[in-house]
Amino acid sequence: MPAGPTYEPIATTTLGSAAAPITFSSIPGTYTDLRATIVIPASPDTSGNVNMTLNGTSTGYSRTILLGQGTSASSSRSTSAAFWRVGNNGFQWTGSNSTPVFYTVDIFSYAGSTNKTALATVQEDLNGSGVVQRSVFLWSNTAAITSLSWTTDAGTNFPVGTVATLYGIKAA
Repeated sequence: MPAGPTYEPIATTTLGSAAAPITFSSIPGTYTDLRATIVIPASPDTSGNVNMTLNGTSTGYSRTILLGQGTSASSSRSTSAAFWRVGNNGFQWTGSNSTPVFYTVDIFSYAGSTNKTALATVQEDLNGSGVVQRSVFLWSNTAAITSLSWTTDAGTNFPVGTVATLYGIKAA
């Protein structure tokens, strides 16, 4: 059986105190794709939406999302945004969370000279009324991605214990 793609950790950050943004910079152009993950622990005292920006820019982001929460489903689209909203308005970590929330963004051909595309997944178990979200992202910029930041809404920090990891993906 042929070997599949390999994931190599580039960097990991674990917050010892509440903070935002979490930035990975000097990303080498030696991989085919990137995977960025962030796990936000149970958080009784903070809440906020989870966003991502690339190369420190605040233009050219768009997304389409599908969201399932409990027994309902919805979709939405945004264009000309200042960031990718990875956790949608109805899907954010909240001060009442008793379980961690896991976010993953796969960015394809990040070092190439075309517009950048990505797929994101978010899931949280809420004891029978959990949430799952899938998003398709476009960044209308042809620059190679050399940095990315996990951000929050203004004035909100990621809580202590948040773990963010950036992986490089190499084709088999």
